[in-house]
Amino acid sequence: MKILFLSTWFPYPPDQGSKIRAYHLLRSLARHHDVALISFEDQPLQPAWIDHVGQLCAQLEIVRRKPFADLESNRWQGVFSKLPRAVVAGYSPEMEARVRQVGSAWKPEVVVALTFVTAPYVRQVPAARHVVDVDNLTARMLGEAYRQETRWAARLRRYLAYRKFRAYESGLFGDFDLCLVTSRRDAERLAAEIAGGTDRIEVVPNGVDLEYNRPTGDPRRPTQLVFTGALTYEPNLDAMRYFLERIFPQVLAEEDSARLVITGRTGGATLPTSNGHVTLTGYLEDIRPAVAGSAASVVPLRKGAGTRLKILEAMALGTPVVSTTKGAEGLELDPGIHLLIADAPGHFARETIRLLRQPDLGRELAERAYARIRQTYDWADIGNAFRSRVESLVEMP
Repeated sequence: MKILFLSTWFPYPPDQGSKIRAYHLLRSLARHHDVALISFEDQPLQPAWIDHVGQLCAQLEIVRRKPFADLESNRWQGVFSKLPRAVVAGYSPEMEARVRQVGSAWKPEVVVALTFVTAPYVRQVPAARHVVDVDNLTARMLGEAYRQETRWAARLRRYLAYRKFRAYESGLFGDFDLCLVTSRRDAERLAAEIAGGTDRIEVVPNGVDLEYNRPTGDPRRPTQLVFTGALTYEPNLDAMRYFLERIFPQVLAEEDSARLVITGRTGGATLPTSNGHVTLTGYLEDIRPAVAGSAASVVPLRKGAGTRLKILEAMALGTPVVSTTKGAEGLELDPGIHLLIADAPGHFARETIRLLRQPDLGRELAERAYARIRQTYDWADIGNAFRSRVESLVEMP
């Protein structure tokens, strides 16, 4: 079968959530079918990355443009349009032409589009079955931002952006043969927005590569906490500012030897200082030693959407997790069984201290968590189920 795969992000290296998902979905299809990939260039690409992805694909096309290249340069784009500003700014005539050309010459049976950014281009291949990976419901994130905003002018702007994007998503996703979401909760939300019931909505959860991420057995630093994620992503930055301002001081008051390691690009972001108790590593090609060597992974997220791969990766490496409810949203994990959940700053601090002081508790949580993700969140199993569902579209009368 021929499958055309449209990606917002170049899917290699798989070093952040959206790219990890794109890479594993692409690989699951490419193992059994001919896949042509057309991707935006979200960052300068190394030849080795292009070669790696090229070996998976029958055809590879790269649009030398960042997916949101014009979003910041022209803030007025889309203001007077019915379309959201991100959609107007993200439109690429070159991407449209590439999709039309490949679709016409190659004649794929299925087109898979990742996120709302590439979804409109499937119209250039009308004869194929159309699949969209929603990943994150952008309207839901905008709705949360609107509800959290307290300044009236900003609140009004956020509300208008939310309503515009909700209308856009409803019309866009309703035209697809199959819509993929990462959790049951998102499936319910999407079903309420698009016509046609739930038969065209499929839960394909985010997962973890259990061959790559596995417990090492190496000793852990009993006072080290870790947070993985780029501070260039606003929900991550908000989480770390919140943690350092309101949670970590309470931890240090009880455990003054505690240390926090923050991995990922900083983008020049500033954080509250903690007198040498915090290390910003910057981008790490391999975060596994930092995670596996920590006593606990902290996930104090208050914003964002989707499911948190940082939690699944920590669990695959045998590191216990303490998270907010928001951080663990969408994951089929039980508080107190697979991880610790705390939302108030004082409660989060106490649960973090528990993991620092009770390594046996951490080991018990980690063992049960590993069993759960092996059962539910292994990318090998998720990829096979995803591939079978895509294949069923072509088999349909």
